[in-house]
Amino acid sequence: MVTSGPPPANWYPDPANAALWRWWDGTQWTAYTNPRLPDTVAAAAPTGPVSAAPTGPVSEVLAAASGRDERRGGLFGGRKELEQENVQLREQLAAMGITERDRLRVELESLRTATATARDELESVRREVVETRDQALLQEVGIYEYHHPLDDSVAFKARLTGVQARIKDAARAGSAVRGSTNWTVNGSTREGTRMVREFSKLMLRAYNNEADNAVRSMKPYTLDSALARLDKSREAIVKLGHTMNIRVTDEYHYLRRAELTLTADYLAKVAEEKERERGERERQRDEAKAAREIEREQDRLRKEQAHYAATLAGLRANANADDKDIAHAESKLVELEDALDGVNRRAANLRAGWVYVISNVGAFGPKMVKVGMTRRLDPMDRIHELGDASVPFRYDVHATISSDDAVGLETALHHLLADRRVNLVNSRREFFYATPAEVRDKLQSLDAALVSFAEEPTALEWRQSETSRRNGQLTVDAPDLDAGTATRSVFDEEPA
Repeated sequence: MVTSGPPPANWYPDPANAALWRWWDGTQWTAYTNPRLPDTVAAAAPTGPVSAAPTGPVSEVLAAASGRDERRGGLFGGRKELEQENVQLREQLAAMGITERDRLRVELESLRTATATARDELESVRREVVETRDQALLQEVGIYEYHHPLDDSVAFKARLTGVQARIKDAARAGSAVRGSTNWTVNGSTREGTRMVREFSKLMLRAYNNEADNAVRSMKPYTLDSALARLDKSREAIVKLGHTMNIRVTDEYHYLRRAELTLTADYLAKVAEEKERERGERERQRDEAKAAREIEREQDRLRKEQAHYAATLAGLRANANADDKDIAHAESKLVELEDALDGVNRRAANLRAGWVYVISNVGAFGPKMVKVGMTRRLDPMDRIHELGDASVPFRYDVHATISSDDAVGLETALHHLLADRRVNLVNSRREFFYATPAEVRDKLQSLDAALVSFAEEPTALEWRQSETSRRNGQLTVDAPDLDAGTATRSVFDEEPA
């Protein structure tokens, strides 16, 4: 807005720079300025507050346009007149455009500042609120780290019992909570002391109820939330008992926090031991079945061996016996002897067995395999057990490897696939994000003797189920699957 005439309303010479006009908003100088020509007629600069608020440059132009529109008798009073006024309005708005943009920019910055302030206040409120919902806590749960590195759950239980005994001793001794000692009621110090003592007991009971509830509902992944909630409870007691200086002592609060951490450690260790015991029981059941199978196989071979030995003795006693029959009986005895020796070696070698690679496309998708080991004489017996009612479809077998050190082979293969393990916490869950071909390459690098290998899974039941689903032959509600595509893996679905 560079003008040689009188300045518009509320524009005055800048007190700090005579070459500029500055906008006076009625109460103070603003940040809006415009160049000023030397021959302009200066309006008297305001020296004090002005009660009337300015309407702003754009508002004045629009108000003037509105007045002319009323005098003309309507918006469509005359096309030529409208065009002329439109040109005039554009010129005036163009002259004031810079100032208007500055005003809008200042308002935008003000809104941003207010937004940032509101965001800071919201974050402050969130810090005051302790998240206790299991679902929200589970979204951020990490690998549990023990605060007290003890050996087993028995040691954790003993340590926890000791801490709980100290908590009871502190409560009985009166060292759990402190209050003012010079409080008076109606001028009586004795009445004041009794009031402080009663209020202290009330506050301590509220604090202990919070701590006891946290212990009862403790899960290892809720430890941080429980500790934060207990800290907030202590802070609330300090605020409520500020007049009487009532507070939970640091020593007592430390004991109750230690109780929470030990409880979480104890529960985590118990769960860990249960999982280890479950895996050990599974291994023992498999070995017991293998031992029974070996025993039955030894009995069967010994019976056949006795049968052919008797047959051979009879043939040799018979002068008219055919030499081919005698040779067949002798070769069969040698074969049975070798088989019996092999079974005996398997029974003596606890590390001998089978390593297997299996998959279940219908349950886990096309890029996941299970790598396990069994000491059973026939690994398919173990694989059939794994494909029971706990999974919707039977497992497909991609590879079986017989080894005198099946335990070592399985461990080495798990090590090579460690970066693809599905369950990073429980190593006894032997599932890996890998294809059968990738596992075959790892086995070849270990010089493992593959008895059989199949890269593509048969997955007969799953394929038949998908065909029926696409053809609309199901009588129950089914997932909406695109025709010609494999079913989604359960790991592709978002948790509820």
